Amino acid sequence: MFRRFLAASAFAAMAAAATPAFAQCDTTFTLANASGVTIMELYFSSSNNSNWGNDRLGSNVLPAGRQMTFQPRPGGRYDFRAVFENGSSVERRGVDLCSVSTVTVQRGGISAN
Repeated sequence: MFRRFLAASAFAAMAAAATPAFAQCDTTFTLANASGVTIMELYFSSSNNSNWGNDRLGSNVLPAGRQMTFQPRPGGRYDFRAVFENGSSVERRGVDLCSVSTVTVQRGGISAN
C-alpha cells in the first residue's frame, strides 16, 4: 500500500512539473472602455492562433466608460482587437494574461497592466 502511495505521489509531482506555468495562472482580466465611444465588437485569442474567433461581446456592446470581466483559458499571450461604433478598430498583440489584470481600450490603442 505504501508503494502505491509513493508511486501515485511521484506521478502527481511529474504531472505538475510537466504542466506549463502559464496554464496555472489567474487569467481573469477587466476590459475597460476608455475610448469615449461604444465598442461594438471585441476579439481576443491566443497569440498562437491566427484566427480572431468569435466576437466576445456577442449581441452586447460595451459603452464608453463601462467595463467587463473575462477569464479565458489557458493563460499565456493573447492578441486583442476592438471595433468601435464608427467601424474603426484598434489592436494589441502579445499581452501576457498571467501578468495583467486590466486591459484598457482607448481610441489610440489598447494598454494592459
